[in-house]
Amino acid sequence: MKLENRIALITGGGRGIGRAIALAFARDGARVVLAARTAQQVEETAAEIGNEGIALPVVCDVSDVDSVQLMFARVSAKFGRGPDILVNNAGIAESAPLAKTDDDLWQRHLAINLSGTFYCTRAAVPAMLERGWGRVINVASIAGKTGAPYISAYSASKHGVLGLTRSTALEVAAKGITVNAICPGYVDTDMTTRGVENVTAKTGRSADQALEAIKKMSPQNRLITVEEIAALALLLASEEGRGINGQAINIDGGSVLF
Repeated sequence: MKLENRIALITGGGRGIGRAIALAFARDGARVVLAARTAQQVEETAAEIGNEGIALPVVCDVSDVDSVQLMFARVSAKFGRGPDILVNNAGIAESAPLAKTDDDLWQRHLAINLSGTFYCTRAAVPAMLERGWGRVINVASIAGKTGAPYISAYSASKHGVLGLTRSTALEVAAKGITVNAICPGYVDTDMTTRGVENVTAKTGRSADQALEAIKKMSPQNRLITVEEIAALALLLASEEGRGINGQAINIDGGSVLF
């Protein structure tokens, strides 16, 4: 098993991409910590994993540095050390025209998507450096490489995640640690469902029409599955992925080619 005896901390681990990564890691032998702001979601996923592996559900708001520190203290108390693998997956995505992007919307995206990734990475790396092994996997977005109308706050926060990924990767490259980002396109999750609802509300298109328009943004004319993202995360977390460092890898069917 590729991740046997590894401890993996996954933020936003109760649903969607985070849940899929947690299940994949647990199947491959990892002891999994599931973090989210909603207790029910991580508890349900932990119970599912608990049938075959070890999972610890933790309530954490990654935008709150004190909450992050408490989460890492709980991990150490449970397992005797910090995580070997950190997956920064917690995030939000809201849309608004730039002129209607108020301060609260802007700050929410920076606080959760960017500062949350920074807080968790900063907390995880020192113990990884001591052990001489570690993996940090940031779930970013193709919006971190390109822009689109009405998502200035989201896109800016994900661009920031890629800058953090690349700088940290170079800082720890010689210490047995890799830091990479996964950049999905539209994924078959609740976040995309909310996007469909938003398009429907603002344009009058039916839900089916809105979904088809989103699918056509990919050359493959489909949504990405959470299992595809989990498979890449598993590679990045494993020894086989040790040569991949500082990369922002697209999973989008070819819609962004850099």
